[in-house]
Parts: sequence; structure tokens; C-alpha cells
Amino acid sequence: MLFTGCNPKNDRLFQQKESNGINDKRTIINDPEYEKEAKYEYKIAPNDRLAITVYIQSGAGSKQMNSILSTQTVSSNINRKESIGLLVTQKGTVRLPLINTMKVVGLTQDEASALLINEYRKFIRNPYVTVQIINQRVIVVGEVQNPGVVPIVNGTMNLLEAIAKCGDITDIAERTNIKIVRGDLRNPEIRVVDLTNADYLRTSSLLLKPDDIVYVQARNMKAVNKAINEILPFFTALSTILDPFIGRKNLMSDSDE
Repeated sequence: MLFTGCNPKNDRLFQQKESNGINDKRTIINDPEYEKEAKYEYKIAPNDRLAITVYIQSGAGSKQMNSILSTQTVSSNINRKESIGLLVTQKGTVRLPLINTMKVVGLTQDEASALLINEYRKFIRNPYVTVQIINQRVIVVGEVQNPGVVPIVNGTMNLLEAIAKCGDITDIAERTNIKIVRGDLRNPEIRVVDLTNADYLRTSSLLLKPDDIVYVQARNMKAVNKAINEILPFFTALSTILDPFIGRKNLMSDSDE
């Protein structure tokens, strides 16, 4: 009864058909693929939020720039304001003053800035435009101290940085089988990283992309401990029920002697 609930597969996420549910085969990334990932630059997609600011010179010959347009901000607390940005529609567009609707999907931040500068030149002398994607993040779940959504603020992030931002992994985490889930969730790419072996890291990639899911699964012992914790109340209750009968039997045995 105790060990019927000890199968770790019952508690594991993102298992694959060929997996035994305990240790998956680590993913090997060759050098050309790694170099390509290292040069990766995110492109704007529908449902992204963009912080767009338009600047102009404050006067003729002046090197000072003043903002004439900035995305809306909202107060998150008394002393802090956060930009909620402009939502990129499903058609891949944003609507801006003067230039109206612009298609930005598929562009990098620099490419979108260059596009908007050219459009605002039709109405403004020497404009300067900055574009920032403000909702980039990765999701970290499983055996970390503080699982949750981790914002990407520098454009890139690696696996160790994401784990560190979550307060490090727990004592019962399986360090040899950390999963990175990427892409379309109906047909995801699942990578397995082993952090315990430096030789393995040389053939892996710790680089993360926006919207990646990092899953740190637990070691097998967690399933055993869980089964014990689930069955322990039953034995405690059973012991409480049987104690009077056992005590009575002992008394009767003593009296017979």
C-alpha cells in the first residue's frame, strides 16, 4: 500500500513517449546551431507590448532632445510607474499619432525604430524614435525556491540566470534532467540539460528565448516522501483505533499470568 503511489511519473511534467519518466536523454547542440542561437534577436510578434517614445530637437541647432510622444504609464504603487505600452494587434500593427497604423510584426526593435523614424520624418524635422518590447519573459516552474514569471530586461537570458532570479533550485531538485520547453505548445521542442557535468554543458545550450518554459523536476525521493505523507495519517488513525484493544489484550494477558 505504501509504495503504490511512489511512481515519479505521476508528478512529472512534459514527459515524452519515449521517456521512462525518470531521466530523459540530454539534448546535444552542435557548434553551428549554438552560434546561431547566440546571435538570435527577438522579432516583434502579435500580443507583444511596445514602449515607443518619439523625440525632437528642442530648438534649431540644439543637441537637446525632448519627448513629444510616450506610451501610457500606469502607477503600480505610490513611488513607481510602469509602462503598459502599446499592444501589437493580431494583424501585427500598432496605431500611433500622425502616422496612424503601422505594421511592425516580424521586425526587431532596431528595425521598428528605423521604420518609425522614416515615417515621422514626413511630419517632424529630425525625429528620433525608440522602441522597446516590454513583455518579454520566461516561465520557471518546478523545484525552485520562487517559481514564476521572470522578465527579460536585457534582451537575452540564460538558464542559470533564470534559476538564480527564482532563488536557486531546491534540495530535492533533479539537476541532471532540467527541461526547456520552447515554441508552439501543441508541438513543442523539449530540451534536456544536465547541470552536473561540465563536459555535458560544452555540448548543450543554456541560452533562453522569450516565452520559454523552464521546468526543474524533483528527484525520485519526492515521490516516496509524498507517498509516506499520504499514507501516514491512515496508520495514525488505525493505531488510535487499535490502541484500546491492544491495551485490553495486554491487561488480560497479565491477569491470566
